[in-house]
Order: sequence, then C-alpha cells, then structure tokens
Amino acid sequence: MTSAALVRPENFQIGRVFNNTFAVIGRNIGLCVGLAALFSGLPQLVTQLVRLNFHPGNPANFAAATTNYKLGYITGTAVVVILYFAFAFLLQSSLVRVAIEDMNGKKPTFSDCVRIAIRFLLPTVGMGLLVGLGVGAASIALLVPGIILGLGWSMAVPVLIQERLGVFGSMSRSRALTKGSRWALLGLFVILVIIGFVIQSISAVVIYLFHGIVAALLAAMVQSVVSMVTSVATAVSYVELRQVKEGTGVDELAEIFS
Repeated sequence: MTSAALVRPENFQIGRVFNNTFAVIGRNIGLCVGLAALFSGLPQLVTQLVRLNFHPGNPANFAAATTNYKLGYITGTAVVVILYFAFAFLLQSSLVRVAIEDMNGKKPTFSDCVRIAIRFLLPTVGMGLLVGLGVGAASIALLVPGIILGLGWSMAVPVLIQERLGVFGSMSRSRALTKGSRWALLGLFVILVIIGFVIQSISAVVIYLFHGIVAALLAAMVQSVVSMVTSVATAVSYVELRQVKEGTGVDELAEIFS
C-alpha cells in the first residue's frame, strides 16, 4: 500500500483534523477500540468496581472503611492518580503509532503499538508531570499563561514518540510546532471537551438507571470512546502541524520508525 500524497496546507484546520481523526479510527476501528479498552476502559472498570466493593455504605465493610478512611483515601487516591496518568500515556503513545502508520498507508498492529507505548512509558509520564507542574504553576498567577503553556506543550508526547528528542527537547519542539496555531488548537481542544462532556452527560442518565457492575461497565465504555477520540485527534494534530510548519509528508514521519 502506498502512502497518500499530501499537499502542504497553509493553515491548521480543525475540520481537516476531525476528518482525518475519524478516518483513522474508521480504518482501524478494532485496533483503536482494543487499545482504548485496554489502556482506558479496563482501568476505569477496575477502579469503579473497587469503589463499589469498598464503599463505606457497604455494611460488611463499614467499620473497616470508617476506621481507615483517611489513610486509605490518601493512599488510594495517590495510586489511582499515578495509574491513571500511566495508562493515559500508554493509550496516547500507542494511538500516535496507529495514526502515523495508518496515514502512511500501512497497517498498524496491536503488538507494535503496545511495544512503542511501553518503551516510552517512563519518559512520557515524566514529561507529563513536568508539563502538569509547569501549567499548574503558571495558572496560579493567571489562568491565561497556564493555558498558553498547556497548548504549547500539547504536542510533546507525539514529538517524543516520533522524533525521539528526549523529554526537554520534545517540550521545546512542541512549543515551536504549535507557535502560530495555538488559537486553532485551543478551538480543537474546546470542541473535544464539549463533545466529551455531552457524551458523558447523556451516558450518565443511562448509567443512573442501572446499578453496580452494569453501571461501572457503561462508564468504562464511555471513558474508552472519549479517550480514544482525544488521543487520535492529538496525534493527527501533530501531523497537521508538521505539514503546516514544514511541509513534511507522512512518509517522512514514518522513516523515523524504519
């Protein structure tokens, strides 16, 4: 299969990013859903089931839960946060691979995508912590600087996966790539947040009608879909930015993996 010929676009276009995002997902629906279920849905389901089992309202666990509430809450929250970020970066890294391979006219595989994700797990988590601390510190003074920093570093993970510049090199490269396109990126992420909010709000009504395992399963499925679309959109945005800034074709991006 040959790679598609891509004309260098003049500007970052949200519509084109959405078209390519859903095209990538559509051509690799089984792979994308499988990765989303593994790295997003399954952790979400396990978390929901643990909460159901150890909720203080459960008479069998009421005494233990109330006695150890503070310590358990702090420890549990810390573990959940760490695992959440780890699985989130595993998902994003694996879907970056899916998007690049697909847009290069190749057929991405589950094993290869998981391998790439695991290989870059520690650097992506470390970079995520740095980005989070930087954005958080900037947001303490004013919200706008935090948003600007967040947009500037929004392509850091795809850069790390594709160009392998290291943590700080990838963050710097991301700022260079996003320069001049951050308003468009802000619009893209706002739309993604709105779509996710609408989907989760509608599903919340359905979930409310169910209880226990069924509700947890539905919540995990919704989270998988939202995470999948957001991760693929970020990867496609990276390709779009490279084409806008440098006229780089998808086949040139794929050479990094050869």
